[in-house]
Amino acid sequence: MSDMEENFSHDMSWGGLISGQYGRALAVVSLAVWLHAGDSLIVATMLPSIVAEVGGEHMISWSFILYVLASVIAGATSALLTMSFGLRVPMFWAALLFGLGCLISALAMSMPVVLLGRLLQGAGGGVLVSLGFIAARVLFPSHLLPKVMAATSTLWGASAFLGPLLGGLFVEYASWRWGFAAFAIQAIALALFVRSQKIPADQMSETGETSEASETSGPLGAKRSVPWLGLAVLSLSVLCIAMASINVRPVQSSAFILAGLALAVLFLKVDARAGASRMLPARPFDLRTPVGAALLMLACFCSATVTNSVYGTLLLTRLHGVSALVAGYVLACAAFGWSITAFVVNSSAEEKDAKMIGIGMTAVATSLVAFSFLYPVGPVWILAMIAGLSGAGFGMSWTFILRRTTSLVEEAEIPRVTAAITTVQRVGYAFGAAYIGLVGNALGFEETAEPIALGELARSLFMACFPFVLLGLLATWQFVKPGHVSS
Repeated sequence: MSDMEENFSHDMSWGGLISGQYGRALAVVSLAVWLHAGDSLIVATMLPSIVAEVGGEHMISWSFILYVLASVIAGATSALLTMSFGLRVPMFWAALLFGLGCLISALAMSMPVVLLGRLLQGAGGGVLVSLGFIAARVLFPSHLLPKVMAATSTLWGASAFLGPLLGGLFVEYASWRWGFAAFAIQAIALALFVRSQKIPADQMSETGETSEASETSGPLGAKRSVPWLGLAVLSLSVLCIAMASINVRPVQSSAFILAGLALAVLFLKVDARAGASRMLPARPFDLRTPVGAALLMLACFCSATVTNSVYGTLLLTRLHGVSALVAGYVLACAAFGWSITAFVVNSSAEEKDAKMIGIGMTAVATSLVAFSFLYPVGPVWILAMIAGLSGAGFGMSWTFILRRTTSLVEEAEIPRVTAAITTVQRVGYAFGAAYIGLVGNALGFEETAEPIALGELARSLFMACFPFVLLGLLATWQFVKPGHVSS
């Protein structure tokens, strides 16, 4: 990456991308994306072995919750960090933080310590992946950017294959601890490599010239800052619902749930008053507006589909007797379905957006209903196909959700709405994990061992998400129905 400011090549071939200074820049961006993308799938594959050794089965949903929340909060600071310190310093410390989290999890002797590591991994990974995409915009000329984005998209897809494979190999032939250690080594290597390079974007702290610079200013030049209060309230809301799942008791759990819901309402009020620093557009989750319906649709379906991510590997290994490697690949089928379908439909005409979204979300809903009936009985290859259908539904609709939503708002609101879609997706996963963790513990997941009882519990877990599915379908109809006019 040294001397990147000079001798920009206009070679649009892959050779031009991977050679010289661009090759080193692409390596940094790719490794940053890989650490974040691969970590989740390798941990999902290793989870049964982690629980078997350190216990804490009633806290398995926290592994997902803490990682996602830390990722959301840390990712929200990335633009401000880049403006203040450039790319090199924040990326160096983020990689070290991620590596430290992996080392803590690798050495953990109890589930709370594993979760502490997951929290640090989420914080470091959230910053890394955000800075990776900022770096892609800053370190490459515009004629190479499509290939950079194609490379990172391919890496996301490859992580769906490599994550479960690596997790399964570590579990079968070494230890889950070595899985965390391997990612720690990669993170430390990234930190040392970044520190040794001269990155011209480090001058952004002085010039303010960055592709993300516009994100620090709102419409009409209003100054933006990290919405710390809103992020804190939102995090407390999710954590309160998650706390309700520990030692489930009627009075205690009800109090935590009510507190979580109250904090969620408070977050919406705090965010609405945040001016240019708002994370969400006006009237979010309002079914009467197309953008509100779109965000509600995403929140519902992301909350509903997280059940397989939280409990899938444990159910597959215990209920169907498959190895951790096979269970990991069943879960990864969702990522395969998403990537393949998104590639196939990416050239669809804009006038078909509503149709594609409707079909996609219906496929997601169908997969959840199918899981509730077939998870207890299998066979495993059918469950893999259903996971693929769920991912395909999202892959079919995701690009068009973004295009349709941004076409229905004022131009000044497009950056906020675009960011809100990703934020709602991640927070939906976190809320869903907290909710399904509460349901699982209330149903006695930790004590259930008999296959018949475990099968009924699996059915109940997916059926518990049906309210989200129904509300999500209603929101989908409101979003795609004829009559919305592009701005």
